[in-house]
Amino acid sequence: MDYNFSKIMDSIKPSEIRELLKFASMPGMISFGGGMPNPLSFPLDEIKKIADDVIVNNGKLALQYGNTGGLPELKDEIAKLLLRTENIKTEGKNVIVTTGSQQALYAMGKIFVNPGETVMTEAPTYIGAISAFVANGVRMRGVPMDENGMRTDILQEKLDKLKSENIKPRFIYVIPNYQNPAGYTMSTERRKHLLDIAQDYKIPLIEDNPYGELRYYGPKMESLKSMERENEVIYLGTFSKVMAPGLRVGYVNADEKVIQKVNLLKQGLELATSSLSEFIAYEYLKRGIMLKQVPKTVELYRGKRDLMIKALEKYFPEGSTWSKPNGGMFIWATVNENIDTTKMAKRALENKIAYVSGASFYPDDVKRNNMRLNFTFSTDSEIEEGVKRLSKVVEEEAREIAAS
Repeated sequence: MDYNFSKIMDSIKPSEIRELLKFASMPGMISFGGGMPNPLSFPLDEIKKIADDVIVNNGKLALQYGNTGGLPELKDEIAKLLLRTENIKTEGKNVIVTTGSQQALYAMGKIFVNPGETVMTEAPTYIGAISAFVANGVRMRGVPMDENGMRTDILQEKLDKLKSENIKPRFIYVIPNYQNPAGYTMSTERRKHLLDIAQDYKIPLIEDNPYGELRYYGPKMESLKSMERENEVIYLGTFSKVMAPGLRVGYVNADEKVIQKVNLLKQGLELATSSLSEFIAYEYLKRGIMLKQVPKTVELYRGKRDLMIKALEKYFPEGSTWSKPNGGMFIWATVNENIDTTKMAKRALENKIAYVSGASFYPDDVKRNNMRLNFTFSTDSEIEEGVKRLSKVVEEEAREIAAS
């Protein structure tokens, strides 16, 4: 059979991260490539107890098809969680449960953007967002970042230029806290400026906050959603980093008009999120387990973050730089400008060390000498050894380029 696939499928490329997972299980391989939480952070005993109780007490409901919008009790608990952790005053009717936040990202591209239209993102930005938007035929325009997050002054310049071309972006997508991949946190000043821009240009903001609870240093920042004026912020959250990613539970908090559109889309995608996962997430919140578990996860990850930064300071070649995130899961490293980290990845794999090249995270103008390093998954000894191996690879690559 000669199949004729859609034009959109021609634009979808394999994820470098998914390709790297093939190598992660090789003997002796150390991988900084994935974005996986450490299994030591999973509250196994608590989830087992919850699952047993759910099956005994609510098994007939938990194993049945669920409500497309999500378990009502869970939505109410999420509203309470948002008030407690982010000072977001909301109600269950303004929440829809999704199958991970990845589904929410796909939904944003589908419900707001027609194929060929434009959205604004940070540059670099989350590779999963790029995949979700590309799958909807969305055109992305990247805005540079620094240690204070998206350069909102450059965003404004780009929006003015697009306006002169009669182009109005459909939304602005940002990860304000401990950004993936860069690890940067948006300053309060820029958060306020970003909200001003959203108001002035009448463009919705998508605030993606998967890492907000993973704070190791510095003050807690106000969420954009808590600072909004006229429902201009759509907030995306997930349980993947604070409970377990395998349960695939995320959510959207937004104006009811947005929630209704996501609900319609979900009806065509999957009917409903896993009822069993929703019941488990509900009990996880209701019993207060998340409040007890997050500090343990933070303690675990803070140590790994510190260890990787010390290893980079000890081993990485002179002239290299890296972010020093106050939370989250990633460090963004920049090496000699002549090095293409995508090409260097083969040498790294030969030395049994994996990372994700920076080029994968740029929505348009690509930079070649960056890499994303995950510090949460590896053991402490693997972090030390992995950075040492990677440093050797960078030095070998630099010498080879200098000699050519």
